[in-house]
Amino acid sequence: MKVITPDAEEYMVKDEPYYLPTGDEVDVFAKAHAQCLPVILAGPTGCGKTRFVEHMAHRLGRPLVTVACHEDLTASDLLGRFLILGDETVWCDGPLATAVRHGAIVYLDEVVEARNDTLVAIHPLTDHRRVLAIEKLGVLLRAPKPFMLVVSYNPGYQSIVKELKPSTRQRFLWLEFGYPAADSEVAILRKESGGTKKIAQGLVEIAAGVRRLKARGLTEGLSTRLLVYTATLVKQGLSPERACEVAFVRTLTDDPALQDAIRALVNDQF
Repeated sequence: MKVITPDAEEYMVKDEPYYLPTGDEVDVFAKAHAQCLPVILAGPTGCGKTRFVEHMAHRLGRPLVTVACHEDLTASDLLGRFLILGDETVWCDGPLATAVRHGAIVYLDEVVEARNDTLVAIHPLTDHRRVLAIEKLGVLLRAPKPFMLVVSYNPGYQSIVKELKPSTRQRFLWLEFGYPAADSEVAILRKESGGTKKIAQGLVEIAAGVRRLKARGLTEGLSTRLLVYTATLVKQGLSPERACEVAFVRTLTDDPALQDAIRALVNDQF
């Protein structure tokens, strides 16, 4: 049976992504990788989890295979499937099988969105077995030492029916992520957007106020990602007020009262 597996070179992170550490996460991740331990990255949307994984993959010199999880994700989507090419049937590896074969870092983004029966497929990769069973092929892939399983999870966003089951979460180390400290977030905005310190400081102060609105019903805080978008628009010549409006005021909520509260924070700053 012919097996088609994408080349590892396609998954190399060639240019070093900018990432500003906020604690000991770089050291913990590197030690986990050295000991073949799986890791959960837990934290709010847009706080830098994906950028961190990209940074670490480049730092460790490993391919990075990323999967955006969703409720329709099946085990076949991860493992692979049979395809008909011309007059022959071939097996095409899915992203998880590809990662195992190449000893890559595989990153399941928002893993809790995947179906429970799909998550079961990763369990044997998270303990001493470190194997991936592909029943349709009748093979058992053994993960080489560089292989690492990383998942992201947003505990504050997920509902009770979307919690990670104990049988899954207890297989991972836990790295907690949050929004950067103010000085660090200012540095990130300036680096990512090329904008001024004044604009970056103003946006970070707005973000602090918006994040406090969660007590009034705001589902998610203002992410560093959206702040970067805003600073980038300002750098391109948009007024700060308009940049804030299109980047996060309407993005964060449809509630008119909350939108007005966010606009008030923007007006006070700019």
